[in-house]
Amino acid sequence: MPSLTPSEAIATPSFVTVGSVRSILGYVYFTFVCYLSIGLPLAVLPAFVHLRMGMHAALAGMVISIQYIATFLSRPWAGRISDTAGAKVSVLWGMGACTASGILLLAATAAHSNAWITLSALIASRLALGVGESLGSTGSTLWGITSAGVGNTARVISFNGVATYGGLALGAPLGVILDQHLGLASLGVLTTVLAGFSLFLAQRKDPVPITVGEHLPFRAVLGRIAPHGMALALGGIGYSVLATFVTLFYLSKHWNPNGAALCLTAFGLAFIVVRLLFIHSIHRWGGFRVAVACFSVESVGVLLLWSATSPWMASGGAALTGFGFSLVFPALGVEAVKRVPVHNRGTALGVFTGFADVSFFLVGPIAGAVIGAWGYASAFLFALASVLTALGIVLVLHRMQED
Repeated sequence: MPSLTPSEAIATPSFVTVGSVRSILGYVYFTFVCYLSIGLPLAVLPAFVHLRMGMHAALAGMVISIQYIATFLSRPWAGRISDTAGAKVSVLWGMGACTASGILLLAATAAHSNAWITLSALIASRLALGVGESLGSTGSTLWGITSAGVGNTARVISFNGVATYGGLALGAPLGVILDQHLGLASLGVLTTVLAGFSLFLAQRKDPVPITVGEHLPFRAVLGRIAPHGMALALGGIGYSVLATFVTLFYLSKHWNPNGAALCLTAFGLAFIVVRLLFIHSIHRWGGFRVAVACFSVESVGVLLLWSATSPWMASGGAALTGFGFSLVFPALGVEAVKRVPVHNRGTALGVFTGFADVSFFLVGPIAGAVIGAWGYASAFLFALASVLTALGIVLVLHRMQED
């Protein structure tokens, strides 16, 4: 029987035992730690900077979104490290950066008497967390793919997404509770302890073999997957706006701000349920068809958020947004990774995910400017236009594939 090419293997589902699933979870755990660390201050820092420190809403948005500068800039580096030095090295460095982020967050709370020192420490913490996210999530994804086999790429990406948004869904309300009862410093303590312990766990795990082969130049990888990445970036704006501004959106509506964290939880739970129940649809229908359906549902969710007249309506819109966005990354990721040789998977994953980082970073200042001109609800109208544009790109890519 002839062997499969890397592209054919990616498109062919493999049988996975319970032990294999447990092994995959053991790798994507590190992604969970990264995004739990991100989620902890997500619903706390915007209100902290804007209301407690008295700074502009756009600056509050920048504190959140500046993390994605470091993430974006380090994505190609993380991918190259994963391909050449090994996924384990990338994860180790990622956990170390997350630990540093927690320490810097503690430093920010210690300097509370000086607003600009506090702000500088917060920004440094977010930048360190961005590097940790890039190295940790890219490395853990490639570690899982190499361990489970290329035929399980979609499955590993799916579990990685569950770890991503599961971490965010748990971290956001947990961060609010800790901040209310123990203060912002408790978030720094938890991040430092959890990431430091995960660094110890990663050190004890066996590395996986490094695939030998000629590595494509970064520009060549970028050119092959740029359209897929653009669709991911635009589709991710719905989540970015929700994550960055939902707390201030609730306050502008005079709703209980604690509900903002629950809104993020509704997104995360819907996201996880769809990932667990419908991941096989990518193999059955193809990545582009699934992405078209996903963006259609996500657009309805963002529309509900824009027109929300009650917290329940906003939570329903957030859940639909999570429902729709859930399979976008694995659906487009499978199609994108097919376009590069197997020994360039880490770089491809890093570059592909980097497009989402760009959108996350740009959403802060752009949506902040939109909010300044037309109010908080208008940010979701901006997100709706972005998701519909992503839908158009995927329709074009699908037609080109069929032709």
